[in-house]
Amino acid sequence: MKDRNPAASAPLPVDIDLLLEAGDWPPESELLGLVERSVGAVVDELQPGWTGQSELSVVFCDDARIQELNAQWRGKDKPTNVLSFPAFEPEEDVQPPMLGDIVMAAETVLREAELENKPLENHICHLLVHGLLHLLGYDHESDEEAEEMEALERRVLARLAIPDPYA
Repeated sequence: MKDRNPAASAPLPVDIDLLLEAGDWPPESELLGLVERSVGAVVDELQPGWTGQSELSVVFCDDARIQELNAQWRGKDKPTNVLSFPAFEPEEDVQPPMLGDIVMAAETVLREAELENKPLENHICHLLVHGLLHLLGYDHESDEEAEEMEALERRVLARLAIPDPYA
């Protein structure tokens, strides 16, 4: 996986708070590297539109915990791979000081990576990018929104040398 491009060697404009809550995840230091690279690729893709310093919380948990959250907040009593909880209503071209929370479930993420025959690290990065784009106001409720979000995901993942997950 490529690091951020050399022109983007400045520190990330996002402070990352990582919590390894539960689940069979890679070591915390490895997860932090994946989060930093994924966030960096999103920031690089959205430049110069990124404004100011923001904070992001990323929680790595297990299926039981994400199922609770999914039931409580979305009315879906089942595990899912990733949930995003924006701290503020996204505004066009302005990042709030706190972006929100991304929560990922170990068993579901690992199972998906195995089923799709892709490296776990690539799948984690894709879900981080997907979750962050939700925090920034992107969605996939309509076909048009889905096309826009997926195109942006593809461009960001290409920056990370990750194959197109939608191919």
